Amino acid sequence: MLIPGVLLLLLMPLSATATAQLCGSGSNYTTNSTYQSNLAALAASLPTNASSSRQQFAAATVGQAPDAVHALALCRGDFANDTACADCVAASFQHAQQTCPNDEAATVYYDYDDVNGRKPGCVLGFSGDGDFLSPAAGLTKNGTLFQAWNPVNISADATITAADVHNLLTVTAQDASADTARRYATAVMDAVPTLYSLAQCTPDLSAGDCLTCLQRLIGMVNATMSVRQGGRIFMLRCNIRFEKFMFFDQPMRRISPLSIAPAPPTGKSMYILICFCTAIVLEKHTYKLRGGSHELVWDMEAGLSGFLVFEFHEIQEATSNFSEANKLGEGGFGPVYKGHFLNGMEIAVKRLASHSGQGIMEFKNEVELIAKLQHRNLVRLLGCCSQGVEKILVYEYLPNKSLDFFIFDEYRKSLMDWNKRLVIIEGIAEGLVYLHRHSRLRVIHRDLKPSNILLDNEMNPKISDFGLAKIFSSNNTDEDTTRTVVGTYGYMAPEYASEGLFSIKSDVFSFGVLILEILSGKRNSGTRHCGAFINLLGYAWQSWQDGRWKNIVDASLLPKGEPTEMMRSINIALLCVQENAVDRPNMLDVTAMLSSKSMILHVPKQPAYFNLRVGNEEDSSTTDSCSVNSVTISVATAR
Repeated sequence: MLIPGVLLLLLMPLSATATAQLCGSGSNYTTNSTYQSNLAALAASLPTNASSSRQQFAAATVGQAPDAVHALALCRGDFANDTACADCVAASFQHAQQTCPNDEAATVYYDYDDVNGRKPGCVLGFSGDGDFLSPAAGLTKNGTLFQAWNPVNISADATITAADVHNLLTVTAQDASADTARRYATAVMDAVPTLYSLAQCTPDLSAGDCLTCLQRLIGMVNATMSVRQGGRIFMLRCNIRFEKFMFFDQPMRRISPLSIAPAPPTGKSMYILICFCTAIVLEKHTYKLRGGSHELVWDMEAGLSGFLVFEFHEIQEATSNFSEANKLGEGGFGPVYKGHFLNGMEIAVKRLASHSGQGIMEFKNEVELIAKLQHRNLVRLLGCCSQGVEKILVYEYLPNKSLDFFIFDEYRKSLMDWNKRLVIIEGIAEGLVYLHRHSRLRVIHRDLKPSNILLDNEMNPKISDFGLAKIFSSNNTDEDTTRTVVGTYGYMAPEYASEGLFSIKSDVFSFGVLILEILSGKRNSGTRHCGAFINLLGYAWQSWQDGRWKNIVDASLLPKGEPTEMMRSINIALLCVQENAVDRPNMLDVTAMLSSKSMILHVPKQPAYFNLRVGNEEDSSTTDSCSVNSVTISVATAR
């Protein structure tokens, strides 16, 4: 059954040409009218404007209401030259006027595929609707939706292939949304069979709007395929495609398939890996959430736009009724389970413990907050469930662990060379810059630590666990005060731990601790190698002051690492953990320091907690001088 306003085609596997058009709602212009003249003016100018743009995109309006015509054109990102792009847009105008004669609105998807499927195409749309060029309108209206599917199914395990296609398109969409110049990305997955993918948005969309648009299309792929050898879905503002053959001529990202990922280690762990995923709202409800002795009414329609709302029985089935065999571990929020949906996708389920007094607020905070955050270095929820006393967060699961699983293990940390660790440091920094400066909500995480840094299949970092996060003013110097200090000792800035004062500089402090832990492979607290100090900060500072910075670095890094980069990273870390918040750089400054080898760095001042030393210095080399504390805590402090 066809959806109104949607064109659905089945294409032959190797089609010489494939053209689709969606004519408007029925409003027509008359021959020789002002509207026709304005449309002709656009047809003459838009091809050149699009092809001459570095992004190969153009949007324009000609005329005044009620005869104004609005149009946009976008060429695929791998066009070989400007002439081909201009020809494609011009041909699209001609095709629209032939197939939608005198129609005031039309959308054309013009495709130049040869027998190898590698020639790109373009998208053209025009309308007399005043909102036509609005990005928001382009994301919500179905009138420009087009789907095309290869009629042949892939002869492989459908469950595994569906999961691979979902993962491939999800990562490609994330890469496209993160491409600030073009909003375009391609990828390849060496699965069975090899799969190729492409995602693109009009470059005037924000990263968040681009990802939202692409996620909507991926949701349609999940609902439609069974599994096809290829397919594509277009909207005016975004499009996706996947095939068994290479249909583009562009360098691509290589993605590991889920189907051949190593099995997760046995045993229980409180850490899981979650990655970027797609989600479309299925239902919108209002629930009464009860926590402790109070009742909280939460409008999920306002809080969960863009996320799946699961029924409790779906989660029960996916986790085999929360069986002990599927339990991954338990944290402050509650137990964590592994699950499988019927389409083969693996999930990680965080179930709020019934005894968790603060958990209900953290649950609401995390869901509502993450719904508004979209960045390649932040994890994304797949959805949630709230039914009676059950409060559940659902993430997509990948068979890896969090950062602490690698850097604090004597064997696994040897698998992480300096380049991998530097990529992780830089990725965390970029995620924090987004939270502090570029997201729709300015956010302080307040619980940054290795167990909350999760790693994808390619060891790229994702900041997770926003249950304790706070929204703050756009003024970066603002501080706020709380009577309840939440977070993890060892990563808390001193002004926050002692006085409840928090700001973006609180996260900067935690980031500095993270750099030192990543470099050294030792915890800030709980290490036997602090020397006379009770934590890594004091030991690092003293070693830096004495010119013995190599003592701080994990021995496995020194033979092959870059000494200059390591020394700069220690310098940056010490700048971040300075005792006074005003002395610490902001995260934008930190990313500039990390990316520029020639940038002159300031001399750091004494770090916080430097004066914390063990009582008996002689025993410090043989005695565990401080206890491991990686547990999130809440402490009431007076104002």
